[in-house]
Amino acid sequence: MPVLKAGSRPPWVGLAAAVWVQIASGNGYNFPLYSHSLKSVLGYNQQQLTMLGVANDIGENIGILPGIVCNKFPPWVMLSIGTVACFVGYGVLWLSVSQTLSLPYWVLWIALVIATNSSAWLGTGVLVTNMKNFPLSRGTVAGILKGYVGLSAAVFTEIYAGVLHNSSTKLLLFLALGIPALCLALMYLVRPCTPATEDDSTQHGHFLFTQVASVFLGIYLLTTTILDDVLSLNDAISYAFVGIMVLLLLAPLAIPIKMTLYPANPKRSGILSQSASTDHLIMEERESDKMEPLLSSSTANLGSFLEGDDSSDLNILLAEGEGAVSMKKKRRPKRGEDFKFREALIKADFWLLFLVYFLGVGSGVTVLNNLAQIGIAAGVTDTTLLLSLFSFCNFVGRLGGGAVSEYFVRLKMLPRTIWMAVTQVIMIVAYLLFASFLSGTLYAATALLGICYGVQFSIMVPTASELFGLKHFGIIYNFMLIGNPLGALLFSGVLAGYVYDKEAQRQHASLLLGTSSSCLGPNCFRLTFFVLAGVCGLGAIIGVILTIRIRPVYQMLYSGGSFRLPPSSGH
Repeated sequence: MPVLKAGSRPPWVGLAAAVWVQIASGNGYNFPLYSHSLKSVLGYNQQQLTMLGVANDIGENIGILPGIVCNKFPPWVMLSIGTVACFVGYGVLWLSVSQTLSLPYWVLWIALVIATNSSAWLGTGVLVTNMKNFPLSRGTVAGILKGYVGLSAAVFTEIYAGVLHNSSTKLLLFLALGIPALCLALMYLVRPCTPATEDDSTQHGHFLFTQVASVFLGIYLLTTTILDDVLSLNDAISYAFVGIMVLLLLAPLAIPIKMTLYPANPKRSGILSQSASTDHLIMEERESDKMEPLLSSSTANLGSFLEGDDSSDLNILLAEGEGAVSMKKKRRPKRGEDFKFREALIKADFWLLFLVYFLGVGSGVTVLNNLAQIGIAAGVTDTTLLLSLFSFCNFVGRLGGGAVSEYFVRLKMLPRTIWMAVTQVIMIVAYLLFASFLSGTLYAATALLGICYGVQFSIMVPTASELFGLKHFGIIYNFMLIGNPLGALLFSGVLAGYVYDKEAQRQHASLLLGTSSSCLGPNCFRLTFFVLAGVCGLGAIIGVILTIRIRPVYQMLYSGGSFRLPPSSGH
């Protein structure tokens, strides 16, 4: 009875808690806030600092191990491992920056990988759990949770400036102690629950409330960042800004509170729950047998006449005689069913989705990693607002991508990947605007790119679950995320870095300043932007091909205007 009782709790409590864990899982975005201290206090040069940035990206996005573990252990184990990684990794960095201990460079590199790898453990734990708790609203849930990750940079910046007084040492201590304390407090709330059904008429309103609350939070963070940049605010106002931010982060908790104070009709809820459970059992029974079509009418009549275990055993024996069981064991899963990771790896759709995501996110992260240098090359001395604008638009893209794709997939059975293709066409326009270096286009291009960059995340997540199922979603999703650091390595580290250094060397050759000097003017990144535009053109073409290929899958999953759970593949 206690197991049934715990499993019957509504999933909205877990979603409200997941919002906070997702903010915590965005700790990797904090690197620009303390990187200057690593350089000044520890005496590192720019190349050493850049390699620490690579460690930051690797730790944040390499989540194959969390993807494997999430299917074998409950969410609290995932959060526990993430908590320990955060405490150890950021604790070592704090000891070094505070000059408590003198540690070699390679130790800090490993510590940063461990620290930001907590993001993979925390993010995988809450995302996989909530995708399973809301299996019929995957796009909306992915958009909400990924949207809050996109806002995490602005949240930490608000805390860094308003409470920690721009102290890198205090920030690292906050990351080492504050995030683990938060995750430990919420650990019990993030757990598998009774899956939400579309029979609940309040579900759409609850999702809409959560989305609106996140939009208000995003607008609020952008506004306060601008005010803090333009005006000199005293401590009282800064603390007030942080307090209001916390209240906005608590907004999703209003849903379970409202459900507790004003519960739905128990009778109706019981009927719906019983009906959903019955349908689930019937589906499992039909898919576990798969033998009725192979039985003759006389066999079916005999099976309906007999009762109890003997009837079941007889049906199994007869089905084995027909070869049904052996056929079932040999049958490979079809698109929309649950795939094992190795089964997904041999599917063309898997690699097409990976390529579309890699080309879109890989090109976008190149601009993100070099946004400060792009601004300086264009004559912008203070790039704080530029970074905040990208962060806010990234959030808008993540939230909007999930909501818009969910609407059209139910209305027109339109595969979500079409939006990855459409936004990569828009990214081409953004890159050409960057390359033009025309006055006034820098902020417009940054906003466009931020939105499109966010859409790639929020579309990939539900698409992977719809094509390959939720059973092994954790490892499949985390493999897709490799596209981010791979793109950063190829397009940012190799392409953009080489072009930038060559132009800087050409500009300062007469002064013998070398490639470490700053580069000014359009030629610093123009060739990079043209290449990135071509990359997104290729990504858009692959996205259209993938959309055409998987259209029948979405017609099967969403016929009738609502998500239909596919039959189990028997794994």
